[in-house]
Parts: sequence; structure tokens; C-alpha cells
Amino acid sequence: MSFDSKGYINHLQQLVAIPSVSCGLPEWDMSNQKVIDYLANVFGDLGFNTRVLPLGESGKANLIASLGTGDGGLVLAGHSDTVPYDANRWQSDPFQLNERDGKLYGLGATDMKGFFPVIMAAVKPYLDKPFKHPLIVLATADEESSMSGARALAQEGIAGFKPRYAVIGEPTGLVPIRAHKGIMMEAIRVRGKSGHSSNPALGNNALEAMNQVMSSLLQLRSELQLKYRDPGFAVQTPTLNLGCIHGGDGANRICGECELHFDLRLLPGMDNDDLRATIHQRLQPIAEISGTDIVFSSLFDGVDPFGEAENAELVKVCEELTGNRADTVAFATEAPFMQQLGMQTLILGPGSINQAHQPDEFIPLDQIEPAINIVRRLIEKYCL
Repeated sequence: MSFDSKGYINHLQQLVAIPSVSCGLPEWDMSNQKVIDYLANVFGDLGFNTRVLPLGESGKANLIASLGTGDGGLVLAGHSDTVPYDANRWQSDPFQLNERDGKLYGLGATDMKGFFPVIMAAVKPYLDKPFKHPLIVLATADEESSMSGARALAQEGIAGFKPRYAVIGEPTGLVPIRAHKGIMMEAIRVRGKSGHSSNPALGNNALEAMNQVMSSLLQLRSELQLKYRDPGFAVQTPTLNLGCIHGGDGANRICGECELHFDLRLLPGMDNDDLRATIHQRLQPIAEISGTDIVFSSLFDGVDPFGEAENAELVKVCEELTGNRADTVAFATEAPFMQQLGMQTLILGPGSINQAHQPDEFIPLDQIEPAINIVRRLIEKYCL
């Protein structure tokens, strides 16, 4: 079966040209509606039944496009948003697809708008064939920020379907990924009392209490790394990173308030909520002894660790199709939310995560045809 490179490039060109940045900063955040509408139109023209699902009043939406009916079948999933960009560091317009040296450059080309034209090309030979089980394409909102699109699908389900297998087309260099770490991004605010630094009794120094907080967090990190280890990961233990701290306003004033942001990346088998509860318990005595208020909050809801069994059918099938042994990664994806829908889940797509989230993002052309062929074999196995 041939690969229509012009068709692929045309679709990716159209998708890259539509800005769809998602970000926790309001000045960057924007709607993904036009990307969803484009995908709905293209898959609709291919004969898919398409449903656009708005996410409240946010201007964001998910897409469910399906061929065939009934239970079982295959989900091919991807997110429709991108991260922000540094326009002055790109060699070309980030919203204009540019081909150079066998690579297609553009914002979101590899992470991960480039997966949707793979699906479009892969399904074409089967459009006139009866589907025993459905093929479902999911396009989600806000994966790069809150993952609100995948969370909504996990809560509401895919009405009318109970799919059995899911492949998320994140850039993995066509290596099947069966596990990844979870992520939590948390904030701790210590509220003391400001005052003249000449007399410590005039205030209550929030920075001094925060010093105890950070020491406690680093001690917790050591304990977690002694307790949990997975040799399947390049970084075999959970990590905790103290990311940024802000507090006080002058050397001659007692610091009245201080805030710390940190992240934790958990291994499969660990639980985000349990760890939050542990941190709360450890910080409470510091607040009582120091006489400060310590307020704990999440910067976003977090993503649970993801793991699919090494001997799961989908893992074995994708290992055979790619010729690559399934691996693990440190970055988080929407895979845990697909698992919540009862599906065996794997991450597999063209391009490399090393090119994502940076200027001159690209997807290599020589991975497109192999990706299309892998998706075709999955459609044949699970849908026809």
C-alpha cells in the first residue's frame, strides 16, 4: 500500500497553521476549537461519525470520531494543543510547516498534531470494508496544561462504546511505551509576620519556617527513593524537585510570607493522593512549632503513574509490529485516563520527545510511512 506524502503534508500544514496553545498562564492560553473543527470535517469526509464535545464555557473541546459500532475495537488518541513558543528563536514561522533535510518543522508537528494525518492515511484502504469492531479516534484538549480533555473523557466515558485497546500517538520514535511516571506539581505557602529585622520578636520569619519545610521534603525524597525502585526506568526512583521559591522583599525586613513550588514524579504502584496526605502530615508539626500558617495546594490536578503489564496482548502485538521491545519514559501522558476507561493502553508514535517543547520542533519524514503501516496492522487486527 502506498504512502501519500502530499496528502499527509497538506493535512499537517493545515493543523500546524491553527494556533492551539494551552497554558496555565492566561496570556498564552487559547481555544483549540478550530483544530477540533478541522479534524471533525476531515474525519467526517472519510465517513466517520463525529461528535464534538465542548468542555463547559472554556472554549475548549474534545472530538470523538468513530467507524463501526459495538463493543471492543481500537482507540487511536492524541491531543490537539501545543505548548507556548519562543518565536524569535525559530528559524522559520512556527505556524508555517517547513520542509528541510527530510524533516517537517512546525509547532506541534511532532507533539503531536503529526499523528492525526497518520491515522487519516492509514484508514483509507479500509473505508469500504465492514468493521467487526469500531475504530475510534479521540482528539483531546489541554494535554499540555491541565489535561482537562482526557479527564472529561475518563469521567463521562465514550458514549455507545466499550473499546478494548488504546494507542496514544505521542512521539516515541516508534518504540512502544508501556509505562511512565506520574507527576504532581505542588505549592506550599508559609505565612508568618513581617517586622523590623533589628528585633526578631517583632515578627515571625516565614523563610525560616520554609527552611524547615524544604528540609522535611528532602528527607521525604530520601525515604521514597529508598522504598521505591523500578529498574525499568532510566531514573529508577521517584524524584522530587524544588523548582522555585519566592519570599520577602528586603534584607532589613522579617519575611512575612514565602511560597515554594515543587514537583514529584512517582513510579507505577505509587499514588498521588496518598503522597499528598503524607506531605500534609509532615508539615503540620512545623506549622505548630513555628507558629506560622502553612497552606498546601496543587498547581494542577496531577497525572497518576501509568503501567501496562509486560505480557499484555497490546504490548506484545506492538513489539512484534515495530520490532522494538516496549520501554518506559519519564514524561507523563493521557494514558492513565485511557486505562480508567477499561482499555489496555500503549504509547506509540512517530517523532521524538527530544524535539518537543523547543524551537524548531520537527517530525522526520522517514518515520511517517512506518507509522502508517503500524496503524494499518492495528486496524486490521482489532477492527476488521
